[in-house]
Amino acid sequence: MKYVAALLLLLVLSFTVALPADAAFCRNYNDHSICILSIQRSAKYYWEYRIAVSIDGVERPIEIYNCRDRTILSKDGSLAPFEPNSAGALICNFINK
Repeated sequence: MKYVAALLLLLVLSFTVALPADAAFCRNYNDHSICILSIQRSAKYYWEYRIAVSIDGVERPIEIYNCRDRTILSKDGSLAPFEPNSAGALICNFINK
Protein backbone atom coordinates (compact mmCIF):
# COMPACT_ATOMS: atom_id res chain seq x y z
CA MET A 1 0.00 0.00 0.00
CA LYS A 2 2.92 2.36 0.74
CA TYR A 3 4.28 1.87 -2.77
CA VAL A 4 0.94 2.67 -4.38
CA ALA A 5 0.62 5.86 -2.32
CA ALA A 6 4.19 6.88 -3.16
CA LEU A 7 3.60 6.22 -6.86
CA LEU A 8 0.36 8.19 -6.79
CA LEU A 9 2.09 11.09 -5.00
CA LEU A 10 4.90 11.05 -7.55
CA LEU A 11 2.38 11.08 -10.38
CA VAL A 12 0.50 14.05 -8.92
CA LEU A 13 3.71 16.01 -8.31
CA SER A 14 4.93 15.41 -11.86
CA PHE A 15 1.88 17.25 -13.24
CA THR A 16 2.53 20.31 -11.08
CA VAL A 17 5.88 21.10 -12.73
CA ALA A 18 5.47 23.38 -15.74
CA LEU A 19 7.84 22.66 -18.60
CA PRO A 20 9.03 25.51 -20.83
CA ALA A 21 7.03 26.01 -23.98
CA ASP A 22 8.70 25.22 -27.26
CA ALA A 23 6.53 27.12 -29.70
CA ALA A 24 7.34 28.95 -32.88
CA PHE A 25 5.58 31.91 -34.45
CA CYS A 26 4.30 30.67 -37.83
CA ARG A 27 2.43 32.45 -40.60
CA ASN A 28 1.34 31.58 -44.11
CA TYR A 29 2.61 34.41 -46.28
CA ASN A 30 2.51 34.51 -50.10
CA ASP A 31 2.03 30.73 -50.39
CA HIS A 32 4.93 30.04 -48.01
CA SER A 33 4.90 28.79 -44.42
CA ILE A 34 7.29 31.02 -42.45
CA CYS A 35 8.16 30.16 -38.84
CA ILE A 36 10.40 32.15 -36.50
CA LEU A 37 12.25 29.51 -34.50
CA SER A 38 14.36 31.82 -32.36
CA ILE A 39 14.75 35.56 -32.16
CA GLN A 40 17.16 37.84 -30.30
CA ARG A 41 17.21 41.62 -30.48
CA SER A 42 20.52 43.47 -30.59
CA ALA A 43 21.15 45.56 -27.48
CA LYS A 44 23.30 48.09 -29.31
CA TYR A 45 21.37 48.33 -32.59
CA TYR A 46 17.69 48.00 -31.68
CA TRP A 47 16.66 47.64 -35.33
CA GLU A 48 18.72 44.45 -35.79
CA TYR A 49 17.49 40.98 -34.91
CA ARG A 50 19.27 37.61 -34.92
CA ILE A 51 16.65 35.23 -36.20
CA ALA A 52 16.51 31.54 -37.07
CA VAL A 53 13.74 31.01 -39.61
CA SER A 54 12.07 28.00 -41.18
CA ILE A 55 10.60 28.62 -44.63
CA ASP A 56 8.36 25.83 -45.98
CA GLY A 57 9.84 23.45 -43.41
CA VAL A 58 13.47 24.16 -44.38
CA GLU A 59 15.43 25.62 -41.48
CA ARG A 60 17.83 28.44 -42.26
CA PRO A 61 20.81 29.29 -40.04
CA ILE A 62 20.71 32.36 -37.80
CA GLU A 63 20.87 35.53 -39.88
CA ILE A 64 20.87 39.19 -38.90
CA TYR A 65 17.78 41.02 -40.12
CA ASN A 66 18.30 44.79 -40.30
CA CYS A 67 14.80 46.29 -40.25
CA ARG A 68 16.06 49.85 -40.74
CA ASP A 69 18.05 49.22 -43.93
CA ARG A 70 15.85 46.22 -44.90
CA THR A 71 18.81 43.88 -45.41
CA ILE A 72 19.81 40.38 -44.31
CA LEU A 73 23.36 39.59 -43.20
CA SER A 74 24.15 35.89 -43.65
CA LYS A 75 26.60 33.87 -41.61
CA ASP A 76 29.10 33.94 -44.49
CA GLY A 77 29.10 37.76 -44.47
CA SER A 78 27.00 38.36 -47.58
CA LEU A 79 24.51 41.20 -47.43
CA ALA A 80 21.23 40.92 -49.36
CA PRO A 81 18.30 43.33 -49.54
CA PHE A 82 14.78 42.20 -48.66
CA GLU A 83 12.87 41.05 -51.68
CA PRO A 84 9.31 42.37 -52.08
CA ASN A 85 6.85 40.33 -50.00
CA SER A 86 9.66 38.21 -48.53
CA ALA A 87 10.16 36.64 -45.11
CA GLY A 88 12.24 39.64 -44.03
CA ALA A 89 9.38 42.03 -44.73
CA LEU A 90 6.97 39.83 -42.76
CA ILE A 91 9.34 39.55 -39.81
CA CYS A 92 10.09 43.28 -39.58
CA ASN A 93 6.42 44.19 -39.98
CA PHE A 94 5.47 41.75 -37.21
CA ILE A 95 8.21 42.92 -34.83
CA ASN A 96 7.55 46.65 -35.31
CA LYS A 97 3.87 46.40 -34.37
